[in-house]
This record gives sequence, C-alpha cells and structure tokens, in this order.
Amino acid sequence: MSDYLKPIIEALIFASPEPITPKTLYKLLDGEPKEDVDAALAAVRADYERPGGLQIVEIAGGYQITTKPELHEWVRKLFHERTTSKLTVQSLETLAVIAYKQPVTAPEIAEIRGVSSSSGVLQTLIERKLIKTVGRKQVVGRPFMYGTTREFLERFGLNEIADLPKVDELSDALGFELPAGLAEPAVTTSPLPFEETVPVEEEHRVEPASAKDTGTVH
Repeated sequence: MSDYLKPIIEALIFASPEPITPKTLYKLLDGEPKEDVDAALAAVRADYERPGGLQIVEIAGGYQITTKPELHEWVRKLFHERTTSKLTVQSLETLAVIAYKQPVTAPEIAEIRGVSSSSGVLQTLIERKLIKTVGRKQVVGRPFMYGTTREFLERFGLNEIADLPKVDELSDALGFELPAGLAEPAVTTSPLPFEETVPVEEEHRVEPASAKDTGTVH
C-alpha cells in the first residue's frame, strides 16, 4: 500500500457532502491499483476505531466521518439555535409504512395507517426526497407504488433497508406507537413487480384524493 493514499482517502471522506463509495474513490484515484485503494481505506477505518469523538460509518454503500452517537447531546448544544424543519407524526408514520412495506401504494398506506388518504403527506416526503414513485401496481387503476430513496438511507444512517430496526424498537425511538398493521421489515431478494420506470414528468406526481391527510411540516 502506498502510504500517501491514506491521508488522501481520509480527506476525501471528510470533505464529501455525502457518503463516498469505493467506486468514487477508484474514479478519483484513477491510476492507483484498486487493491492499494482498498488497503488504504481499510487502514483509515482502522484508525477511527480508536477512542475519540469521530467515527467512520458505512451508510448507503459509502463511507462518512461522523460524530459518535454517545456525544450527540454535546453536538446538539452547538446547533441549539439552528432552525430545523421537522416531519410531523403523520409523515413519520407514512415514511415508516413505506420503508417496511415497499413497494406500496397510497391506498395500501392509508389502510395500514387507518386514515382516508395519505396524499398530502406523500407529496411532502417526495419533496424531501425521502421517497419516490417506483412503478405502477398491476391492479385496476394501476396506482403508483412508492419506495424509499438513497437520501432516506443517508438521513437515517442506514447502509441498506435490511438495517431497519424492529418496528417496536422504532416506536420506542420515535416516542409513539406505529400503526398496528405494520409488519416486521422484509428484504425483497426477487425483482419487484414494477411494470416500467416511471417517466420523469410523472415521478413527482401524487394521485389526487377526495380527503387529504392533515399532516403538515413544522
């Protein structure tokens, strides 16, 4: 392993606004043997296993330098005056249903949540880039199906959907009970029943409903 690669990789991980993948490192370090890049990356990760305030975590297939969870309260004090836009309980419920049951349609989401419609909340989650339309279900009316995005994984510190906590654990973390119809997370290994890729002009559409959910964003 070339010694000069290690600080370069550490700097790239630190400077990247999103988790940096091995593929991106290979591209940026074009000309360097992949095995040397992998070895340097492993060495950087090993360095961050030492006691300290920072860690390297694997998120959404890439690597990111973050503060350690046990220091969260201290870091939060630094940003106590920062204004953040939070999701409502309705939005979090809907997002949880999609995360655990994807691909799922708006009527299915509404049925699990026990509300007349989730269209207003769905639009909010699409605008936040936490969910997207992933196809149409092959039933009467061909409703849109929704799934989570890479942004969702990054936002919640997950490497893949299989890393989702158990539903009861998530309920405890959120501080409220999730819908009773929400099942344990399941990993789909076979191709999802998507008929086609949703055209760009339809990607951000949410099907209209007669009664919208009252969820709003603070």
